[in-house]
Amino acid sequence: MRKLTKDAIARILEERFQEGFVKLSAIPKPNTFKDMEKAAKRIRQAIEKREKIAVVGDYDVDGVVSTALMEEFFSYIEYPITTIIPNRFRHGYGLSAKVIDELGDVDLIITVDNGISAYDAAAICKERDIDLIITDHHTTGEKLPEAFAIVNPKQASCTFPYEEICGAQVAWFLIGQLKQELGLDLDMRRFLDILSIAIVADVMPLRHINRALLQAGLQAFARSKRPAIQFLRSVLKKHEFSSEDLGFSVAPVINSAGRMEDARLALEFLRSADFFTASVYYARLLACNSQRKAEERRVFKASLEFVDESKNVIVSVGEDWNEGVLGIVAARLTTKFQKPSIVLTKKENFYKGSGRSLGEVDLFALLQKNAHFLEKFGGHKKAAGLSLHEENLQEFQRGIEDATAKLPKDAFVDESNIMGELPFSEIDWELIDILERFAPYGESNPMPRFATMDVEVVEAREVGENGDHLLMTLRKDGRIFKAIKFKHDTKLTKSSIDIVYYPVKNIFNNSQYIQLFVTKLL
Repeated sequence: MRKLTKDAIARILEERFQEGFVKLSAIPKPNTFKDMEKAAKRIRQAIEKREKIAVVGDYDVDGVVSTALMEEFFSYIEYPITTIIPNRFRHGYGLSAKVIDELGDVDLIITVDNGISAYDAAAICKERDIDLIITDHHTTGEKLPEAFAIVNPKQASCTFPYEEICGAQVAWFLIGQLKQELGLDLDMRRFLDILSIAIVADVMPLRHINRALLQAGLQAFARSKRPAIQFLRSVLKKHEFSSEDLGFSVAPVINSAGRMEDARLALEFLRSADFFTASVYYARLLACNSQRKAEERRVFKASLEFVDESKNVIVSVGEDWNEGVLGIVAARLTTKFQKPSIVLTKKENFYKGSGRSLGEVDLFALLQKNAHFLEKFGGHKKAAGLSLHEENLQEFQRGIEDATAKLPKDAFVDESNIMGELPFSEIDWELIDILERFAPYGESNPMPRFATMDVEVVEAREVGENGDHLLMTLRKDGRIFKAIKFKHDTKLTKSSIDIVYYPVKNIFNNSQYIQLFVTKLL
């Protein structure tokens, strides 16, 4: 393992951004999306004719934020719309016959963060003379739904230069085009506080425009007057925010509504008109999140019994597992076994579930190669949802094993591996400044992780709701740091440990100190 210094770390990080940093002022125009102008003109026509418009979102963070953006925009122009976020348990995913029936008499449906695989629903819209505008970012299939307009950076002949953006960003660009179409005086930065949450939650690569928008979004988050964000700041007790804050402390709470109950709770929280209303909805979200954690622990423990470590892809299959936590459990299995993972639960004669991947293993491509075994599937490279008939399960498992057998071994290597070995003597405020210069960190710009061997454990205690986090005081070469490891499920008995970690600036009671976030004990 290479030995690191602060200068070496700075050089390694600079190499990631040889193309330079994109400024917010340099992001592409909305009309570079295929069908964007067509979509905006149709929406303007609907407004002028006082037609009934409905927006259909999705139950994850990206879908909730996308819906909140559209609600806020139409509220700004004082035009009434109907919004619906399909319930995971009652409606299933995305635009469907059930959702269309529930919407009733509408003239125009706009999907956000879904729709690119809604072939049957699109056909129903056509039969009922409902114009359909699909805005999505998920990978397209071999054919597209029949819609009035499709705005998706991944579709063929789209000239927008960045494919890897989230659904909320597509919705944000649509609002930008509508601003131009309607001749509005609208500051697009007003949306960045919540847009930043979607970029992080949907694990977008933090390069180019994603980095620029997230940087601006984190600054907007710190000063936002939106009641929901003001309330989150009061909970987090911070004045500066990182992508890690959004990814670990904000996104899971917002996501829990759609996982356990109804994503409408999360939407109402983000759209709260005042601080008190935000506090009421947040309390309900916290209850959902506690329920989610308990269910996640139960399903994760059960899923381990079905793991076959000899396989390239972990497929864990059970019954009566809550659909809302299958994606999280798949992510935990992927982290634990360093392999793509799919977690399925049986419902009548079908299996339904979620998958997560790592490294360069394209999960969507794997599913696409085995689409003949599946009823439905959708998603992208690192995350996907799927359903299949029970009689196809074994063939499907064989199919994905065959597909992954042809991949090189380094395709399974997580890019967030250890950068090198770092002595505690190099951990100081200069190092923190270097790390902050290349933030925000996340997908395609992983937080540098360092290893230090033979670290003395001065003190260690279990903390958290279920005692599953480990708070430590660590010493090496005369330097002492506070450290924390989340989701630590084994008792620490050693007085000396080898750790993988990253250092962060922590502020408590108006004083700041360096804390180590331990990700692994070697």
